[in-house]
Amino acid sequence: MNERRSDGLGRTVFDDLRRTRFQRDFQQDIKELYHFYLDEDDRARLDGMGRVKRSFWVLGWLLKSMVMKLSPLRRILLLLSFILFFILGETSFRLADWSFSIDLRFMGPLLLLLILMLELKDKLVAKDEIQIAREVQIALLPRANPPIPGWSVWCYSRPANDVGGDLVDYIDLDGFRHGVVLGDVAGKGLGAALLSAKLQATLRALVPDAVALDDLAARVNTIFHRDGLDNRYATLFYAELEYDSGMLRYLNAGHNPAFLIRDDRIEKLGASSLPLGMMPDASYKELGLMLEPGEMLLAYSDGLTEAQNPRGEEFGLKRLEKMLPEFRSMPPEKIGARILKEADRFLEDRRAGDDLSLIIIVRQ
Repeated sequence: MNERRSDGLGRTVFDDLRRTRFQRDFQQDIKELYHFYLDEDDRARLDGMGRVKRSFWVLGWLLKSMVMKLSPLRRILLLLSFILFFILGETSFRLADWSFSIDLRFMGPLLLLLILMLELKDKLVAKDEIQIAREVQIALLPRANPPIPGWSVWCYSRPANDVGGDLVDYIDLDGFRHGVVLGDVAGKGLGAALLSAKLQATLRALVPDAVALDDLAARVNTIFHRDGLDNRYATLFYAELEYDSGMLRYLNAGHNPAFLIRDDRIEKLGASSLPLGMMPDASYKELGLMLEPGEMLLAYSDGLTEAQNPRGEEFGLKRLEKMLPEFRSMPPEKIGARILKEADRFLEDRRAGDDLSLIIIVRQ
């Protein structure tokens, strides 16, 4: 912000014009505005209208939704600005033998500007707080992929907003095992990020003493259901790698199916139980695998498969499955880079709608 002020307003505007792809950015902003202010029911009703009727209704509903999101004082100021600009206009006064008139219309845009300044102030304050939350979340992520004897691992997480609800983590256990975590809290943004931090802290506290993964998940589920919010749950893919061995035991609590890429086939490791926090008495199941050298496991969040390009098409599971055979004999960091490159190409510079995370495990 300080750099832009020192450049001057004229230079800043010139740089904005040079960097902005106006038509694409404008269309994207309008689409985000439409989805932010109108819920699914309103959008469904609009889709059933004719083009002319829909144009009038969408404008009215957008204005109504915007006004209802303002604070009471700002709603009053907005109403007053409309009255000053459209109704009062030039107003005459008479006092004894004196009469005079004043044009109050200029006050309408000034009040609108005041409302805009207040809303912008709130946004900047919230942005500073979210930036701090982002720094905390980044600090909680693994700083590097740990060396695990007999294994090569790689993880990645990219939030859709400044902070997100995906969780990737490594947990060093008893000197001969390592835990690998991929979690996805329902929703995105600050609320999901806070619950993601809670999930990470809970796992780190319970995993070292857990004998069986089904018992671990049951305990985490109890805590998440007791302390969580309505309609908030988390999916979890958790794997434990035994040093210098191909033995891997894992748990899939409502998460997307992971892929096991063997030399001669590709297997799906689907969910064996419900997400965490959804039902108080849910049961969970621990499963095991034996990987041969060169075989690998890929887990991902739905921010990958549900990513949408500007035409509303999803990246989809089939697109990912087509890529899997080429990953044989590739190191995990190259596999991750290949997937991210394909996802970004598919999005066509469009901002992702959900957090995207990956965990790749290769038996050495």
